[in-house]
Amino acid sequence: MKNIAIVSVALMTFFMVGCNDKPDSELGHNEENTTTEKMEGEGDAHGEHNEEEEEEEDGHNEEEGEEGVVMLTNDQIETVGLETKLLEKRNLGNNIKVTGRLELFPQDKANISPFMGGNVRSIKVIEGDKVRKGEVLAYLEHPDIISMQQEYQEKNDELVFLKQDFERKKILFDKGVSSGKEFQMAQSKFRSTTSSVNGLRSKLRLLGINASKVEQGEIYSAIPITTPISGYVDEVMVSLGDYVAPQSKMFAVSDNSKIHLDLKVYEKDIPKVKEGQKIIFTVASKPNELLTAEVHSIGKTFEEDPKALHVHADIDNKNGELLPGMYVEGRIAEGQKSGYAVPEEAIVKEGEQSYIFIVDEDEETEENTVKFRRIPVSTGVNDLGFVEINIPSEMAKNIMVVTVGAYTLSSEMVKGELEHGH
Repeated sequence: MKNIAIVSVALMTFFMVGCNDKPDSELGHNEENTTTEKMEGEGDAHGEHNEEEEEEEDGHNEEEGEEGVVMLTNDQIETVGLETKLLEKRNLGNNIKVTGRLELFPQDKANISPFMGGNVRSIKVIEGDKVRKGEVLAYLEHPDIISMQQEYQEKNDELVFLKQDFERKKILFDKGVSSGKEFQMAQSKFRSTTSSVNGLRSKLRLLGINASKVEQGEIYSAIPITTPISGYVDEVMVSLGDYVAPQSKMFAVSDNSKIHLDLKVYEKDIPKVKEGQKIIFTVASKPNELLTAEVHSIGKTFEEDPKALHVHADIDNKNGELLPGMYVEGRIAEGQKSGYAVPEEAIVKEGEQSYIFIVDEDEETEENTVKFRRIPVSTGVNDLGFVEINIPSEMAKNIMVVTVGAYTLSSEMVKGELEHGH
């Protein structure tokens, strides 16, 4: 039994020594594996640390950049030409669409011609000049003008003698001293000469010559050409020295302050038009400005091509900026529907969503810097260059909207987001 115990202890010692006594290569391999696992563990830990830092940095950036906001300095706003306007309500939709032109009533325009032919001695105006009723535009001269005044002087002097002779023979005839024949001849000659003098006086008055001065011996060598209305000179069709025949057009003058709308209303819309209705219209020279007029009269005769009636409307044109012949597009307000609206160029579209930019009155904004915020809106009626919008109910309505340069702001916002993302 003692021997068996000794052998057992020896075998256990052998196996323990054999298990620990491995080749160097295997030991080195195990050390490498252990080192690699350690490095991988450290790498994983470092990677997790980097991700946490990136997340912290991203969070920091998101706090710095506010979505849907663009900041511009006053100099930048001036450079890109941004314009803002208070959001306002307009009558849109529920209207009768009409087209037409700006016209003048016949009594507010004049084509000026001479009653008597002559050569142009002087011209006092040019196109575009403002003139008053009775103002001289030019002078004409001709020998016949002088001859007419001489004839008037002679006839007028003769009339004085004939009047005295008629009165004397009337007294003699009443006393039975003179024959009836002599009285009648004196009466006839006096009356015919009176008629000639009155006719010549009227002609001189039409020519603008003072007959009273001519009676006193004055002779005028030229006649004035005057304007019968106040307004602006539209055309000058003569030059110095030109011979102008009677009734030949020399000047055109118009009073643009009394301009009116001449609109065509198609047959289906005629029952909807009434005198006194308000009209909103635009002209090409002021595409972003809505002008107003009021229906004055409705024509009673159809045009055949196209079949339409003419509707005349009064407008205010005291500053003279609207001119006859301008094409207009208008809407006759059939109802009183109104809503918030902005110019078409104030709307920025991204896919199916529409946006506007407003001025964000933030107290924390730096001096000389303006914050613009993008607001999602839904759009409605598009009329006369304006678009109806529905803004979020929680927003105040007294907001300043970017009416010019909205797409520039949108580009700046996208640019800022790309730089931020990079």
